[in-house]
Amino acid sequence: MDEYRGQKVLITGGLGFIGSNLAIRLVQAGASVSIIDSLAPSCGGNTFNINPVRNDVEVTEADCCDLDLMRRLVRGKSHVFNLAGHVSHTESMKDPFNDVRMNCMGPLTALEACKLENREARVIYSGTRQAYGRPDVLPLVETHPLRPVDVNGVNKMAGEWYHIVYNRAYGMWTVSLRLVNTFGPRQLVTDARQGFVGLFIRKAIDGEEIQIFGDGQQLRGFNYVDDVVDALLIAGINEKAKGDYFNLGGPRPFTIQNFVESLLRLTGRGSFRIVPFPEENKSIDIGSVYSSWAKYNFLTNWAPRVSLDEGLAHTVEYYQRNKSHYW
Repeated sequence: MDEYRGQKVLITGGLGFIGSNLAIRLVQAGASVSIIDSLAPSCGGNTFNINPVRNDVEVTEADCCDLDLMRRLVRGKSHVFNLAGHVSHTESMKDPFNDVRMNCMGPLTALEACKLENREARVIYSGTRQAYGRPDVLPLVETHPLRPVDVNGVNKMAGEWYHIVYNRAYGMWTVSLRLVNTFGPRQLVTDARQGFVGLFIRKAIDGEEIQIFGDGQQLRGFNYVDDVVDALLIAGINEKAKGDYFNLGGPRPFTIQNFVESLLRLTGRGSFRIVPFPEENKSIDIGSVYSSWAKYNFLTNWAPRVSLDEGLAHTVEYYQRNKSHYW
């Protein structure tokens, strides 16, 4: 963390789930942190997310598709964590044009601003394993073909490849990390726009029934947010990562039913029921999927440290303590 002491860092989407956890860690490391976030209702931004460091960060509430504004914000920054965007697969099918704006125009604007004003900035992007679509083999490796099954996957794939192109064309430091199901404190829990995990956590704490689509035996990889923040920070300092893309992933995969059972054991409340897929979800479901993080581990020594049960325990305790800010 000494690498970030005294550095000036910009986080797009910094009031959201992963961005806020990253901002807190950077402030603790002695970095000067600026955030831009539109606080769009569908993206999970929440001013309470940065409560521990609210007096130590500079927040701009604005659209990161504004090139003139982004040109001003990237000046003098050592790192730009390009995290703003939509992650909902079903929402992307209902409103594809908004998803294009958030997941293509937003990241591209940040890159173009850095190209014009600050080519030395190290730009780190939060990609997704959704770009692979339905897997041919498991675990997913980076050589697997990219065949996204929904609009969100297409746009996140494009967002990633803008970063690769800007590295190859302009020599800029860019890295993309393909995230899996990330969970932890500060996640949107009112609905499933940031994935099923947040919604399931809220239902378990409230003692409600959780509906699992399909048969519940679909395998998923899970990362606790602290492990993801570690990976992002490493991507901004490790020369070996420059210009490349990497999978993240959890220590081992779990079925969705396993995940829910672990969650219900922790809360001591709630129940679950297996239900058929709704039509709008069935057509874009990818079945079992989990990623190999061996490539990133080989180059940087990153590895997930937090087990599913340990991460869920921290997460449940956080929401029970701060329920009024998230329900």
